[in-house]
Amino acid sequence: MDISTALRARIFELCDERNITYNKLGTICGITQSTLKNILSGRNGATVITIKKLCDGLEITIGEFFSTPVFDGLEQEIR
Repeated sequence: MDISTALRARIFELCDERNITYNKLGTICGITQSTLKNILSGRNGATVITIKKLCDGLEITIGEFFSTPVFDGLEQEIR
């Protein structure tokens, strides 16, 4: 799995856990709907700042965001 796919999977997982929509997530986190839509569709990756906003809105740390099996065993990005 590549990092973009893992990132999307983690966002989907967090929304499911909290029973919130992606639109609600964007509102909570102060992220524009277009930015979130581009991340979730795979058109764009997320910046560290965007990930931090997600974490702040969801009241989790960056460590908690990445501390999940979905990020274990990611594909090598340098080819």
